[in-house]
Amino acid sequence: MRRPNVLLTGTPGVGKTTLGKELAERTGLEFVNVGDLAKDGNLYEGFDNEYECPVLDEDRVIDELEDRMSEGGVIVDYHGCDFFPERWFHIVFVLRTDNSLLYERLESRGYKQKKLQENIQCEIFQTIYEEAVESYRHEIVHQLPSNTPEDLEKNLDQIAQWIQQWIKDNN
Repeated sequence: MRRPNVLLTGTPGVGKTTLGKELAERTGLEFVNVGDLAKDGNLYEGFDNEYECPVLDEDRVIDELEDRMSEGGVIVDYHGCDFFPERWFHIVFVLRTDNSLLYERLESRGYKQKKLQENIQCEIFQTIYEEAVESYRHEIVHQLPSNTPEDLEKNLDQIAQWIQQWIKDNN
């Protein structure tokens, strides 16, 4: 594998997609938004009426991504992380956002109150971070603040430098 695989995860609304697209542009890695992948390939196993959203078929997502991930050079963006094989990722970044900012972002997306509150609680209790630490080697899991445009720039620089160093060390 000549290029690393990177996982960007965190509560919906923390800025994973914005970071991932820009990072792919800067580094030449392939960007995969799992939500878009599922939508394009109809990788669902049903519909959740309570949350008004489709239910991801995790096995089909893994099957869809397996070849790309084994080649390397992929940035994966998804709000969950515990179903991806540990072997896929060289580093995992959990984006974190202050609750008041996150609330505004999710509200502007039209999230219903129940879904909005549960996502805020998820952020408060560090649910995604805990999931990442339980699913991957602790030393590859990192939290990054994602509140401001300055945070975005700093994160882009930091991750791009890490990718460059990984490529240098492994080729």
